[in-house]
Amino acid sequence: MPNGLLDDASLRTHPEGLALALTLPWYRSLWLSSVSSLRLTVDGQEIPAGGLALELDGIRYALADLPAQSETLWYLQEHPLLIAKTESPVALGEQHAIQLIGELRLPYMQIAPGRDGGPGMYVPNFVNQTLELTVTDKAATVPELTTAVTPPPPKAEGDPFALGLTLYSASAEFRAGWYDFDGLLSRVAELGIGPGIEIVASQVLPTYPNVTDGFARSWQEAFDKHGFTASSFGANLDMGRRRDRDMTPDEEYEFTQTLFRGAKKLGFPLVRIQSAKPELLRRLLPLAEDLELKLAYEIHAPLGPNSPEIIKVRDVYAELDSPLLGFVADFSSTMHSMSPTLLRAVRRAGLDDEAVQRLQAIWATDAPMRVRQEEFIAYLRGRDFDPARLGSFAHLAFNMHGHVSAKEWADIMPQIMHVHAKFYDIDDQGNEPAIDYPELVRVFVEGGYRGYWSSEWEGHAFAELGAVDPLLLVRQQHDLIRKSMRTALASA
Repeated sequence: MPNGLLDDASLRTHPEGLALALTLPWYRSLWLSSVSSLRLTVDGQEIPAGGLALELDGIRYALADLPAQSETLWYLQEHPLLIAKTESPVALGEQHAIQLIGELRLPYMQIAPGRDGGPGMYVPNFVNQTLELTVTDKAATVPELTTAVTPPPPKAEGDPFALGLTLYSASAEFRAGWYDFDGLLSRVAELGIGPGIEIVASQVLPTYPNVTDGFARSWQEAFDKHGFTASSFGANLDMGRRRDRDMTPDEEYEFTQTLFRGAKKLGFPLVRIQSAKPELLRRLLPLAEDLELKLAYEIHAPLGPNSPEIIKVRDVYAELDSPLLGFVADFSSTMHSMSPTLLRAVRRAGLDDEAVQRLQAIWATDAPMRVRQEEFIAYLRGRDFDPARLGSFAHLAFNMHGHVSAKEWADIMPQIMHVHAKFYDIDDQGNEPAIDYPELVRVFVEGGYRGYWSSEWEGHAFAELGAVDPLLLVRQQHDLIRKSMRTALASA
């Protein structure tokens, strides 16, 4: 997914000068308070900050006021206007050199909590685009998508896993408006890549974190039409929603409670959680029992089942002793190499062969994630390469790619409630080049896991929009999983 606020159709007319239709440079919706800064240069002339304003849903905000907008959602499919005052308005068909530099803060990706009531540290996302744009009044065109594929084989009676996908796999296409929600579900049905449907709430809910009655009706109608099953409801905890401080414990509970009730309203049996704070879990467990929801903490790269951070969660689970608590196994944790999709992306961002080799060498060490990140960033700076040119890739290269042994999943198999069958590529031989799927299937078959494997294509974090069709890749990955399941069963 291009790490950009602009696309080729962003530049628009405006009576005060010009406007830029912005695209959220992330996979999920964010709060306007997440926008840390925006700097605009037009034809070599920087526009003063006082001459810029952001307009969302007909409401105009001065840039200086954005950090206070912690209650205003920038929904993933919305395109607010960045309005710039210029000496004369631009006209349709004109071309202009546009540079937009932006920084966003990801409110759920906390690096370190705040101290003494102050704000914590969060993962940033840097954007720096320079484009020659033509003034237009039309959005970018949507390409035609292939649906003529061979129907998938029926589920065999002995298949140990049910298959499905998280709609997160089509993040870039959904963000670009290639699908509305109903259209996305229809294409999943056409390609036969259900029946399990998983969502990230912050991505698909226009009224996040709330689920409206209207959304629930549309959801149920689509599920009845296509025969889908709700598998997992992905919940984030936006601890850094406010810029002046982190959420209080009561605010964390209220925010999460809203999400749990939304999950129940949509018929999900399981919520993927990303916070396992003991006190928060103690407060949430009675609610989960009342709503009949399982709570599964996601084990994601760079961590594995036996990482110290996860051992602490396992200890909390042992103390609370509830059958509703378990884990989501995300296969980003158990990669044997960096994904080709990521390596192509950092090359596009300007890394040469030496830097790419150094990146892979640092990644392969056993140092903690932040140590490896800092070593790589120091290496880039030592070569006079600004890490901001990589956007968030300098961080994501390490926290999205782990290299724990696949065998470690067996250590917690009875507690695994759901699987994120993470993948980035499918090669010409039908394999995932950075993740050993036959080995993972073997470990889970022998471990007795029986549940959903939810395909999660995360190549959109690194690939250009339209470079591949992620839903067709999901279909290929399902074929790989089926083949691996049946081979494992035959060997057993």
